[in-house]
Amino acid sequence: MPHAIRVHETGGPEVLKWEEIEVGEPAVGQVKLRQEAAGLNFIDVYYRTGLYELDRPFTPGVEGAGIVEAVGPDVTNVKVGDRVAYGGPLGGYAEVRLIPADRIVKLPDSISSEQAAAMMLQGLTAHMLLRKVYAVKRGEAILIHAAAGGVGLIACQWAKALGATVIGTVGSDEKADLVRAHGCDYPIVYTRQDFVAEVERITEGRKVPVVYDGVGRDTFMKSLDCLAPRGMMVSFGNASGPVDPIPPLLLARKGSLFLTRPGVHDYVAARDDLETAASELFEMVVAGKVKVEVNQRFPLNEAAEAHRALESRKTSGSTILTI
Repeated sequence: MPHAIRVHETGGPEVLKWEEIEVGEPAVGQVKLRQEAAGLNFIDVYYRTGLYELDRPFTPGVEGAGIVEAVGPDVTNVKVGDRVAYGGPLGGYAEVRLIPADRIVKLPDSISSEQAAAMMLQGLTAHMLLRKVYAVKRGEAILIHAAAGGVGLIACQWAKALGATVIGTVGSDEKADLVRAHGCDYPIVYTRQDFVAEVERITEGRKVPVVYDGVGRDTFMKSLDCLAPRGMMVSFGNASGPVDPIPPLLLARKGSLFLTRPGVHDYVAARDDLETAASELFEMVVAGKVKVEVNQRFPLNEAAEAHRALESRKTSGSTILTI
């Protein structure tokens, strides 16, 4: 029988249990997918700890890639043997899974399953941030927090390809070197540099029109001070913890700022939007404008160790679980 990681109670990485599972045949609109790799994301931690509540038990994981083993009735967009990937439906930490056919996309021959598992959710998130939530324009300076993370590295490269001046925060000199090699013009090592002062210096006091913040509590308030009048604060993650409530009047006082908390699933809920976003992502990767860095690999049954590495900020780029 195939195996999967199951969560019966919320808590630390130790609640991730390796168990045998039964996988039935696909129902109407479903496919059975034999996975070759699954992605690791901070949202997996949010589900595991209960920050984002789910009925239990559940299998975490929201991105992966593999080969279609069977298709259910009325499925026409893929066939048995197709290489596919997804970023969204829960259940990725599994050797075999059922998944809605309208949530998967075919992979180009030039993109491996490991690459796809490392980039689908993160790449779709970067597309959402840079192309939809705030459409980055050539010549603009932008700030990306956690620039050495999975989303951060993709976003730095994509923003650079769009002609932006990219400022990014990182936690070490090694990560500064990494992001500099991936499109970040001005890495800021936040452990010893004040990123607000650095943004003001780099922009000669103009500040930035947008901040992309997946860190949360530790960076949120200071990020508001990096924004130019009528700038947009894009809070898309809580790696350091949830952001505390703020009075709306604060946004007015800091320059009539905009605040949004986007979720990628809302931006690719329609099949056409998913196909468009995935196609643009694949084009960037195939053209070499975005290089997907798989810097850590863990066997699927060692998912707990992967979570410990992610939470301790010992990872850079993307991390995958191999199957």
